[in-house]
Amino acid sequence: MAKKRKALGRGLSALISEDLDKVDESNIVDIDLSLIEPNPNQPRKTFDSDKIQELADSIKEHGLIQPIIVKKVDENYQIIAGERRWRACIELGMDKIPAIVRDLDNKSQTEMALIENIQREDLNPIDEGIAYHLLIERYDLTQEELAKVVGKSRVYVTNIMRLLKLCDLAKDKIREGKISQGHGKILIGLSENRQTQLINRIINEKLSVRDLEKIVKSLKNDNKKVTEKKPKEAYILNLEEELQSALNAEIKIKNKGKKKKIEIFFNDDTQLDNIYKILTNNPNK
Repeated sequence: MAKKRKALGRGLSALISEDLDKVDESNIVDIDLSLIEPNPNQPRKTFDSDKIQELADSIKEHGLIQPIIVKKVDENYQIIAGERRWRACIELGMDKIPAIVRDLDNKSQTEMALIENIQREDLNPIDEGIAYHLLIERYDLTQEELAKVVGKSRVYVTNIMRLLKLCDLAKDKIREGKISQGHGKILIGLSENRQTQLINRIINEKLSVRDLEKIVKSLKNDNKKVTEKKPKEAYILNLEEELQSALNAEIKIKNKGKKKKIEIFFNDDTQLDNIYKILTNNPNK
């Protein structure tokens, strides 16, 4: 029996219980920052230090408007949503942070972290791709269904997820903003060594996406020429010589791919008749 898919609803928030992100001010408590730890399933793997500082400056001026959401883990708390706010408060040297404690299982915790992060426009492409992958696996969705859920085009979702095929260095540099998603798209399919070489050039030479595209195209053309000019094996060359001597005509043996062939070149009908007589052993033709 086919596995039943979950209802998609009207958007990403429909994938989890609607009451998870409701804020009840009476449930807000101040928790020591030292008792709080990050969510290990956090989709966002990289946090921009400059943006954390900007958030810290905003909190210093206006206060923390939205509490973080945590769950109890033994004697400590684990962040469900709000790791950026937590990091900013640490940056400010605060002792406590307003929080709401939720009693969630690991699955719901992961889902909530996904929803909080995937809808942020500043989520880097790699972490966004990982989040999409988790949603597809978790809810047995097609890329087209996921695109509808997150409000993106199917092509956008496909291109983001293709970045996960890059080598680890390429993914790290996209996370860090050292190379762009456009650069990554061109690097897909190249060997890890080639990706590493080109990443270094992108950074050191400040190559644009167009520059990289030209370089990769040139490399592929060079590889194609090398393949096309690969010398024939010795036994093929020997056979060509023997046939040329026997038929008194130019011979080309092509031994590539599934179809093998022998080409015989002649200059006129007289030479063709001679070739026929030799091949058929019929001197009277």
